Amino acid sequence: MKYKVILPNPVVKQIDSLPSEVHSKVLDKLKLLVENPRPHGCIKLKGYKNEYRMRVGRYRIRYEVNDTLQTIVVLHCGHRKDIYR
Repeated sequence: MKYKVILPNPVVKQIDSLPSEVHSKVLDKLKLLVENPRPHGCIKLKGYKNEYRMRVGRYRIRYEVNDTLQTIVVLHCGHRKDIYR
């Protein structure tokens, strides 16, 4: 069961602005979401119904999973000090 990962334009800009070593790691993590939307190490965010986060060093990827449509919408990608604001 494969999921479709949706990257809105603001998130693409956030990913493109990351340092090069982090940029490639983030893309690798996003590719893993296609097969498993809730991989080992992801955390469900409290206060949200279907929002999760993944760690990539000091950076975080926030995303929302829709199981009925089999889609994953990436909401934010950035440094951990900025991601929850």
